[in-house]
Amino acid sequence: MTYTQLAVIGVVVVVLIDLFVARTRLVTRRAFWVPYAIIVFFQLVTNGVLTGFAIVTYNGDVIIGESTPVNGPPPFIGEGRLAFAPVEDLLFGFALVLLSLVTWVWLGRRGIQRTPLAGPPIWRRDPEHAKPETASGSRVPGA
Repeated sequence: MTYTQLAVIGVVVVVLIDLFVARTRLVTRRAFWVPYAIIVFFQLVTNGVLTGFAIVTYNGDVIIGESTPVNGPPPFIGEGRLAFAPVEDLLFGFALVLLSLVTWVWLGRRGIQRTPLAGPPIWRRDPEHAKPETASGSRVPGA
């Protein structure tokens, strides 16, 4: 499979997870797309540095466009590249960010979070400030 095929499959799978499995529907919300625009900017900067200085190179047989040139940087825009990096990187980045946020929202809706919401973990708390217990061993409400 090519990098392009994997990137497209990744996007399709994650969007289907968002819409039909987790039902978070983030891709339908402005609250997702505005911050994502900021993420894309920094992704392009990072990809531009890594591919522009040939820290990361790509084989032209598996991406849209040509291989990373041996002498000099790849084209900034064109030949399947944007900010020196293959457009497939944007697809993978989108899938990664969306899947992370879908998971976060999905777990949050199920109440899977650390209790309490702030402060040190329960096991590191000062025992002097712990709530008193009743004779049966349960915590006294409101104490």
